[in-house]
Amino acid sequence: MNQSYQKISNSSAPVRLLCFIGVLSILWLPLAIPLNLWLGQDPNLTTIVTMSLLFIELLFLWKLWGKFVYQEANIFVRYGLEINHKNIIELAKGLAIGFWLCLSLFIVEALLGWIEIVPTSFTLIRIAIEGLVSALGIGLAEELVFRGWLLDELQRDYSRKTSMYLGASIFALAHFLKPITEVIRTAVTFPALVLLGIALILAKFKYGDRLGICIGIHAGLVWGYYIVNVGELIKYSDRIPTWVTGIDNNPIAGVMGLIFLSGLTYLNSSGSQ
Repeated sequence: MNQSYQKISNSSAPVRLLCFIGVLSILWLPLAIPLNLWLGQDPNLTTIVTMSLLFIELLFLWKLWGKFVYQEANIFVRYGLEINHKNIIELAKGLAIGFWLCLSLFIVEALLGWIEIVPTSFTLIRIAIEGLVSALGIGLAEELVFRGWLLDELQRDYSRKTSMYLGASIFALAHFLKPITEVIRTAVTFPALVLLGIALILAKFKYGDRLGICIGIHAGLVWGYYIVNVGELIKYSDRIPTWVTGIDNNPIAGVMGLIFLSGLTYLNSSGSQ
């Protein structure tokens, strides 16, 4: 058995990634498929339950992966996830950066007359709290996968620069697992996701390979969008095409999103190694 683990650790990054995903699929699908059939009438609940199960199994598998494949007692520290003062402060900083980046984009569009601010009857405090909890969960899960595990596996074989571009591209591709018609319709989202992936990896490099800043920025972007979208705070005008303001009202899925993400990437590239 030890020879098998050694063989995996000595394999190339693509082989290791496929091995990990294969084992994860064996653990997850036999449970996810029955749950999907059982809860199928409620798509939101189905997604929450199956994705929560997937994340729990990921945490379990990462622990075993580190212990047996790499002989590392705490693989999460290597991924950049460690509860310490710096990570907590950087998470809070990233949350503020992501949140205000998202809101600033909407403010600029409002000043240009592309969107209209709509008074809302919803309780924004409740929406903000719900959004924060959801955003932190999404940020933690996705950053552990893409800027934690995936980036670590790539860096074991490739340079930081190569790993960054590969990791950002895989991050974008993972969000495009949908019908070809939707891929074509939302194609502008792809470069935005690649740019976001690069910006987050640069942020991790800049802050000593810690994951707190990445989780914070990611969560902040999701949080800002959640408040505006769920709170129904804006209304788009017909003056500007959606490929400029964002397809499906997604602020990063347009030219304006690309401009703001370019600024985020530039800021994170300063001082990163």
